[in-house]
Amino acid sequence: MVKHYPVMLEEATDILVESGGEVYVDCTVGGGGHARRVLEKLPNAFVIGIDRDEEALKRAQENLEEFEGRYSLYRANFSHLDEVLSQEGLRSVDGFLFDLGVSMYQIKGDRGFSFLEDTSLDMRMDTSSSLRADKVVNEYPLERLVKIFKEYGEERFAGRIAKAIDRYRRKKRIESSRELAQVVWDAVPPKYRHGRIHPATRVFQAIRIEVNDELGSLQAALGKALSHLKVGGRLVVISFHSLEDRIVKRFMKENAHRLKVLTKKPLRPSEREVALNPPSRSAKLRAGERLP
Repeated sequence: MVKHYPVMLEEATDILVESGGEVYVDCTVGGGGHARRVLEKLPNAFVIGIDRDEEALKRAQENLEEFEGRYSLYRANFSHLDEVLSQEGLRSVDGFLFDLGVSMYQIKGDRGFSFLEDTSLDMRMDTSSSLRADKVVNEYPLERLVKIFKEYGEERFAGRIAKAIDRYRRKKRIESSRELAQVVWDAVPPKYRHGRIHPATRVFQAIRIEVNDELGSLQAALGKALSHLKVGGRLVVISFHSLEDRIVKRFMKENAHRLKVLTKKPLRPSEREVALNPPSRSAKLRAGERLP
């Protein structure tokens, strides 16, 4: 059975609810782990959970069942959080939480988020959206692939990998995650194939970001969250790669007149958490408090 551990559970929720508010929004509710702890810590709190993954919302519903009447769940991209709040009849709330990681359920699932499982190239967090990873891999022009791998994957061999994919797909459509990973492996110089991470890791990250418009959604959501945050309310963001962290750091710096930074340096998971849940090792938590 797949087990998912909410990353930096105590650190994130303790910062979020320190002021003891009433309404919180978990913008990436996933299995409901963070939301559950908020409800446990604050007996009078109400949590609005947002996720674009229908399967995640089913797990959250099961996990939060005992708190009936104290939460609501919405299937939506968090960049539409203003529309969700409008449906709830709210103009402002006491805190927003973003956990930007891919859940273990998604990694171990059948949507091609990982090359550890041989599955179809999907990578959609919202299965109702039209853009799939196989379209990116097999139909995007060579130049666009290079750009995506460079910008979203920060991949040093972006050109070599994109050209290898282009050569391969001219003969045969790339169908599965393992097939794509092998093409990337063969494209990378041999001495770089056995580093700390698999050569395909950054390419898969880049394609996933493209498919789900992750960076554009994050930028839009942060601005909307700040505009709906009560004075004294908290904004907490857990990111997992440098592109996301850079966006969050820049956002807080640009809004220093409206948002007091609570984390001069991002918080990192404890050694104990990393030992229990190795994927948490790359997590960085930044938080801010709404100024008058």
